[in-house]
Amino acid sequence: MLNINPDIICFIILKAREFLAQEDIALPDEPIDPGGEWAVQALSDHIESLCFEEIEATVKDLEPDQEAELVALMWLGRGDYELDEWPAAIEEAEAEMTDHTAQYILAHPMAADHLLEGLIQHGYSCDE
Repeated sequence: MLNINPDIICFIILKAREFLAQEDIALPDEPIDPGGEWAVQALSDHIESLCFEEIEATVKDLEPDQEAELVALMWLGRGDYELDEWPAAIEEAEAEMTDHTAQYILAHPMAADHLLEGLIQHGYSCDE
């Protein structure tokens, strides 16, 4: 069960698609520094994008447990976890939480697709 309103996740998916579709957004296939703040570094030239600002504001409005759930949802959709491992995914996301959740998500080129797949696995969709 999700603690985040699926409409919020769908909004983030929509804005992530818009953000990542911008021609000048070039993200590395692999993290520059997996142990560091590579997401912040990768997006540093794009933080003034309106899409980025909307996503960041939406994510910052979430409670910490909801932010962790958003990250876990991306991991679920990416195949890092199975649905029956959902509590473990949330636990790991909480353990790795930083102040840069929006950047972390947007630094993954397939973030929107992974979030949508995770949402679908929970029985939701972004169809109206």
